[in-house]
Amino acid sequence: MFDLQRVSVAYGAARVLKGISLRIREGEKAVIIGPSGAGKSTLLKKLYELRQAQCAFIHQDYALVAQLSAFHNVYIGRLDQHSTIHNLLNLLKPQKAELSHITPIFRAIGMEEKMFARVSTLSGGQQQRVAVGRAIYRRSSIILGDEPVSAIDPHQAGGLLGLVKSSADTVILAMHDVQLALAAFPRVIGLREGRVFLDLPSEEVGEDTLADLYRRS
Repeated sequence: MFDLQRVSVAYGAARVLKGISLRIREGEKAVIIGPSGAGKSTLLKKLYELRQAQCAFIHQDYALVAQLSAFHNVYIGRLDQHSTIHNLLNLLKPQKAELSHITPIFRAIGMEEKMFARVSTLSGGQQQRVAVGRAIYRRSSIILGDEPVSAIDPHQAGGLLGLVKSSADTVILAMHDVQLALAAFPRVIGLREGRVFLDLPSEEVGEDTLADLYRRS
């Protein structure tokens, strides 16, 4: 699935990933944690580059079209799987077939009553749910996500993560909420200063290990 061997990424003179070696097998559910600036987003982007055709990506900034409805933003997740005429028809008036596929997703993310609301009128948490819904609708074998529940109420975030994990064979997310990450994922990959600092089953990640991961340089 993913087999990185001493991969480095730099932006100008700044090296963000520094010789990362990492293997993620098909069917795994893993979470990436670490301090701000550790390289989490860059690692996700690198993974996406390697398997773009198989991936749905949940962007940290949601990447929604503000003037379109929540429904159409989810529908965008499969634009490339339909003809131009089919896409235009759904832009003008959502077709029954697509409604039958997309409505259950909005119900699952708790947004059914907002399905035809313009995205620009939605709160940050609601927009994030729409971004999650779009990734689910794409029906990809891999879901990658950069802070996909950061704007969601903590009491509801766990359920949304469960939905994401059940929607693809392989799921790899970057998260800043460490306790939620440990509770939701069996494998934890910790980055620090562009390197893999830890790669452990979640039950083996203790307070001392986390303190070392997040200690100030």
